[in-house]
Amino acid sequence: MMRLLAVPAFSDNYIWTLVDDDGQAWIVDPGQAGPVFDAIGNALTPVGILLTHHHDDHIGGVPALLERWPGLPVIAPHDARITTATQRVGEGVQVRVSGWTFDVLEIPGHTHSHIAFVGHGHLFCGDTLFGLGCGRLFEGTPMQMLTSLDKLAALPDDTRVCCGHEYTVANAAFATTVDPDNAALRDRQQQVIALRKAGQPTLPSTLGDERVGNPFLRVESPAVRAAIAHRLGREPADRVETFAELRRWKDGFGA
Repeated sequence: MMRLLAVPAFSDNYIWTLVDDDGQAWIVDPGQAGPVFDAIGNALTPVGILLTHHHDDHIGGVPALLERWPGLPVIAPHDARITTATQRVGEGVQVRVSGWTFDVLEIPGHTHSHIAFVGHGHLFCGDTLFGLGCGRLFEGTPMQMLTSLDKLAALPDDTRVCCGHEYTVANAAFATTVDPDNAALRDRQQQVIALRKAGQPTLPSTLGDERVGNPFLRVESPAVRAAIAHRLGREPADRVETFAELRRWKDGFGA
C-alpha cells in the first residue's frame, strides 16, 4: 500500500514523497534538500525524482539530493533550464522504474514546459491545479491553461491532487467570493480553515472535491459565468474569456 508524505519546504511548498511497503520512495519537486533529508533519514530508499517544471522552488534541492544518492533518475520535462535531468519526458510517456509507473501529461500554462505525473492514484501537478485554485500564467496563455485544467479534470474523481503549494485557505476565500451560494464549497472552506488552525495540510484533495468547488474547473457553471458577466458588464464570449477574466480577478484579489 502506498504512503504519501507531504514534506513542508520554504513558507508554503510541499515536497511530495510517495512510499511503498518496501520503503522505496519517489521525491516530487524538491525545492530544498534539507526537509527531504529530515523526513527520509535512513529509513527510506529513494528510487527517483519527479520534476514538474523549472522554477527553483521545485528543483533547487536536486543537486544536494544527488550528492547523497548518486545515480537517482531525475525525470523532467523538455526544458534546458532543468540541468539535472537524466530523462526528459512529454505527453503520453510512461515512466517505469522499480515497479512504479507514472503517466506523463503536458499541462502548459504556468510555464511552457510544465508537466504532470499520474500514477498509483495520485496526481502530481506542480503549480497548475491547486486546492480550489490554479497557477498564475507566467509563460502560457489562458487557452493553454484552461486546456491543461480540462485534461486534469478528466481524471477519475478519487485521484488525489498533490499540488506544489499550501494555498487552499486563500483560494477558498476567492472561490466563495465568486460562488457564494455553493454550499459544498462553504463547507470545504470551513474544513480547510480548521485543518490549518490545527497545523495540518489541506492537501491532497481529490479531483471530485475540486470539480465541486474549484471555480477554475467550473467556468461553464451558471454561477461562475454570472460572476464574470457582472465584472465584464456583459456576457463572456466563451469559456476561454470566462477563465481569463477569472484568473485576472484572482491575480488582484486580496482576502
